[in-house]
Amino acid sequence: MVSFLPDKPCLVALSPMDDVTDHPFRQLCKSFGADVVVTEFIASEALNREAEKSRRKMVFDEPQRPLGIQVFGADESELLQCIEIVEEARPDFIDINWGCPVRKVAGRGAGSGMLREPDRLVSITASLVRHAHLPITVKTRLGYDESSKPIVELAERLQDVGVAALAIHGRTKAQMYKGVADWTLIGAVKNNPRMHIPVFGNGDLTTASEAVEAQRRYGVDGVLIGRAAIGNPWIFEQTQRLLQGLAERPITMAERVDVCRRHLLAEVDFKGEHSAIFEMRKHYGGYFKGIADFKQFRIPLVTVDTLEQVLPIFDRIVDHYSRLDG
Repeated sequence: MVSFLPDKPCLVALSPMDDVTDHPFRQLCKSFGADVVVTEFIASEALNREAEKSRRKMVFDEPQRPLGIQVFGADESELLQCIEIVEEARPDFIDINWGCPVRKVAGRGAGSGMLREPDRLVSITASLVRHAHLPITVKTRLGYDESSKPIVELAERLQDVGVAALAIHGRTKAQMYKGVADWTLIGAVKNNPRMHIPVFGNGDLTTASEAVEAQRRYGVDGVLIGRAAIGNPWIFEQTQRLLQGLAERPITMAERVDVCRRHLLAEVDFKGEHSAIFEMRKHYGGYFKGIADFKQFRIPLVTVDTLEQVLPIFDRIVDHYSRLDG
């Protein structure tokens, strides 16, 4: 394994997600066993303009290491300039996003939009590697659409220009997040005898058992867990347990509420009450997924807009389910 990554047979990493993998959530996932975390993606142009929101995305604490800061852009000069800014934050590595499929990114040639021009993608990546003092990693997809899935060759070329590790989402740009992730091509990259850098797989890992099964079937060096981690930091602990031959442990309602409350309070400290209350709504579904008779609490959680209103709801949840258990 390369020097900035832990030396383990399988690394369990938090996949970067916009408006999700912020400082408090990364800290929480690390505490539950994530081996590697990556920031939300940051636009190179915004960093270069000194946009405060973008610079704030780079904030991290030492316990989050090893940590990567992920950037995206379509202009080589903008990306080269932002690399210098990112290096001032002193992450362990810099991750280049050649994988985001959303229109506002890919539509202007960044993210997976660059998969239309693989030669240019490789050329820009080579320039970034030469320019940077930190390791450069890449997150990408299988290709642009069904007619073009050059990931096996592209992975070799990225390795040859000095990329330190590669993460692959098993879909094309055209698929967005629909259909089924094709892990066979991820496995083909990992099992290519020419490849020697770490290869991470990503896509459709909704449970700890699925993450472990994918790693064992395709031999990847690590698994990236994305949407399944939203409101579910325990997925990292459960995956680590299964990798060690241990059973998953049950998560009590009291623990769910306690961790959710801690997460919310950390978000309030980091972003302020209004933003934290709004952004935590995407996590509540994960924290309380599959809990019977929860509708009476779910609607208030996603409609109240002050901390003073939210915290008593947590208390009522604990009281309600403790009485049911009793």
